[in-house]
Amino acid sequence: MSEPHMPPERPDVLDLATALIACDSVTPARGAVFDVLEAALLSLGFAVDRFVVGAAPDGPVENLLAVRGTAGPHFAFAGHLDVVPPGTGWTSGAFAADVRDGLLYGRGAVDMKGAIAAFVAAIPVTSAGTISLIVTGDEEGPATFGTPAIIDRMANRGIAPDLCLVGEPTSTARLGDMIKIGRRGSVNIWIDMPGRQGHVAYPQLADNPIPRLVAALAEIDAIVLDHGNAWFQPSNIEATDITVGNPATNVIPAHAAARLSVRFNDEQNGAALVQRIEAIVQRHAPAATVTARISGEAFLTPPGAFSTLIGDAIEAHTGLRPELSTTGGTSDARFLSKLCPVVEFGLCNATMHKLDEAVAIADLETLRDIYADIIARALR
Repeated sequence: MSEPHMPPERPDVLDLATALIACDSVTPARGAVFDVLEAALLSLGFAVDRFVVGAAPDGPVENLLAVRGTAGPHFAFAGHLDVVPPGTGWTSGAFAADVRDGLLYGRGAVDMKGAIAAFVAAIPVTSAGTISLIVTGDEEGPATFGTPAIIDRMANRGIAPDLCLVGEPTSTARLGDMIKIGRRGSVNIWIDMPGRQGHVAYPQLADNPIPRLVAALAEIDAIVLDHGNAWFQPSNIEATDITVGNPATNVIPAHAAARLSVRFNDEQNGAALVQRIEAIVQRHAPAATVTARISGEAFLTPPGAFSTLIGDAIEAHTGLRPELSTTGGTSDARFLSKLCPVVEFGLCNATMHKLDEAVAIADLETLRDIYADIIARALR
């Protein structure tokens, strides 16, 4: 546990974003990138708790929990310092943090080191209430030992925010045009269909698993889970892989496998979906195995005081009234929604996970100002 030891000092948003991007922090992130963030938070009077948790294959993961203040209200910001692998073909190095023509380039500029820098730069030197930062080194990966581990640590210390803002890049065409008030749930399902290998000329001596797998997948594909609702699009089941791995043309294979991905709204739940798929598969092949990983359940923060607060701050600085949305993939808000009302708002997402990921410096500065306004409104 590191204790605050420096007079409060607000960092420059571009300098901090540049320093964070310059750290190679491909998921799971550890070390240098947390050093940079910790130094900035210590200068603002935060008590910073960094810890490493978990073992292979999903760990170890480094996390950071920073808190300043003890009184209410308690406003939390959540984000992640890890990034997806950069790939090859960047104009400048993925971690060069290059500034060209008003843009800051580098992996994580948008998703989401830029937003973390903007929030830290927005924190007032002194404030009422409590401000905390919940920052993980594993959001882009399995997330097993990321934000859920921080939430456990918060529970053990009796730390409970009243509101939480997640800095994911939610904007589309312009900064502030969209915020997320919910997300669909996600579950991946693996099906292994056993058979008995044999010569194709003697099918009576073998057991081909492929027809049963195809029949099961056809029945699954015909399912209409729901038609969506006021805040969510319809839930969908997609086959994402079919594998037999049979190199021979004259051999009936011993097994066939498939993988499904289900994105579901708040009319469904992960466990029930897995059970439904499992029942269909085992009706076609009782010896088949179904393995599932539920990444998160759907959640919704109903429109209300918190989303209005954020919308008002955005409109004050951009003139835009943000659309309230639940579209897109999953985020760590799925975990944080169990603590308190959660809304996501951050930079434009057009270049996230792409080559030459970049953020407009003007957007960084505007986001800092919006975040400062949100903090002031949340803690008044």
